[in-house]
This record gives sequence, C-alpha cells and structure tokens, in this order.
Amino acid sequence: YLVKQRGLSARTIYHALRFANRFLDHRFGAAMIDLAGLRAPDAIGFVQYLLTGKQPYRDKTITTHLRTFFQYLFGRGITATNLALSIPKVAQRWDARLPRHLSPDGVEAVLGSVRGNPRHGARDYAMLLLMARLGLRAPEVIAIQLDDIDWRAGELLVRGKGKLHDRLPMTAEVGEALSRYLCEERGPTSCRTVFVTHRAPHRAFKDGQIVNAILKDALAATGQKPITPYVGSHLLRHSLATRLVNAGASLDDVCDVLRHRSRSSTMLYARLDIDGLRS
Repeated sequence: YLVKQRGLSARTIYHALRFANRFLDHRFGAAMIDLAGLRAPDAIGFVQYLLTGKQPYRDKTITTHLRTFFQYLFGRGITATNLALSIPKVAQRWDARLPRHLSPDGVEAVLGSVRGNPRHGARDYAMLLLMARLGLRAPEVIAIQLDDIDWRAGELLVRGKGKLHDRLPMTAEVGEALSRYLCEERGPTSCRTVFVTHRAPHRAFKDGQIVNAILKDALAATGQKPITPYVGSHLLRHSLATRLVNAGASLDDVCDVLRHRSRSSTMLYARLDIDGLRS
C-alpha cells in the first residue's frame, strides 16, 4: 500500500511503520492486538502522549504517518470508521517567521567558498549550484543518475517527491559545473549515480545529510550566521524563491520553479512580497 498506492520512499516507509508500531505498543502493550476495536480516543490519546512529552515533536510527521495507517485500516475494512479523520492537527508556528534564506550576495559567497576547496570543490559546488539555481531538494540532488542528464537537449531529469519525475532545463552554468566535476574530480567507479563519495570505493550517498554538512561548513567559512541553529539544504531553495519574489515573479512562477504540487505550499513566500502586501 505504501509503495504502490502512496508512492512513498523507503525512508518515509520506515518512519510510517515505526510510528504504527509505537501506536500499537502504546495502545495494547503486551495484550492481544484488536485492530477492529480501535476508537478515536485511542488515536487522540497517542498524539497527546507524544506532544506532551519531555521532548515534544515539532512537526506534523507523526500525525501524517498515523493518518496513513488508519486510512489503510479503513480501506481494508478492518475498522468500521476512518479514524484518520479524528486525529488532531499539530499546531504550526509558520506565521511567526519569514522563510529562512540568504541574500543573493550570501548565496554567491557560499558557492565561491565551496568551489575553492582543492579536494572535492567541484563536486560540492555542483551539488549546491543545483539547489541554488534550479531549486532542487537535497534528496533529489544525490539521486541524479548519469542517464538523467540529456546533454544535447540541455535537460535534467529530477526524481522528485512521491516518485514523480520532472524535466528541468539545464543552464550553461549548471552544465559546466557538472561537466567539470565528471571530467576532473569524479573517481573511477561503476556506480551510475552522479555524485559519489570522495574516498574509494566511490559509492552513492545514503541520504541528503552530506549536503547539509557542506552547506553548514560553507556558512561558517564565509562568516554567515544561520538564523536558526539547524541549517538545512532548503536554505538555498528558500533563497531562490525569495530572489524570484523580490524580482517581481508571481507566486505561480515560484510554484513552477519549485515544482510544488499544491499552490498552498508556495503561499509561504507571499509574506515576502512587500509591495503587494503594502497595497
């Protein structure tokens, strides 16, 4: 169900199963599991239990995974009602801040700092450039395969969220960065993934944490202090959207560039349109 109908990645499936197991352990413990006997207070009580702990969850993943689990039970006819509708929403404080972003000069400083690394600067520069210019997510960057690059057409196949694929135009700047890395720095390997580890055997990265580490080191090298203690790769994606909005691009344009499936995701950047908000 998670693979074929929801189209989730292996990492998301792992967390979905993990939260389903935690819920069943919390509700039944060592007793016999009775899925047909689940009720709305069971789901609500588990969410309250997690959100009121010593280290409460600050995101909506827990409720998302639980809704998926209950939708599956209802779809299979195991529960008489869809308990996913009874799960409360997790309070989000997105209105309290603007999207985390860097100024255009800050982005160029980060790219310049990474490019100057004599050991693996070409690789790190190409990875960050894909996010800064095309708005790719970190998992999308490390998932790029050699066959995804169409050099003649100047296009790049992006393996996005939900196993959805998009074709993006590859600018000359991005193409030159990829070509330089592939020709000068990428080690000999049979791996078809574009970006591989620097040390032999040259393998693909397990997740996008390598991108976060590269970005964090570049910020420290350029003397730019992050707005928040956690620095994620979405910083460059937000910076691209912010630059587009400040340049007069509409929210529909930003939605197309970032490949949002829902326009509500792009509304985060509406608060950056100062002139529009003033009028």
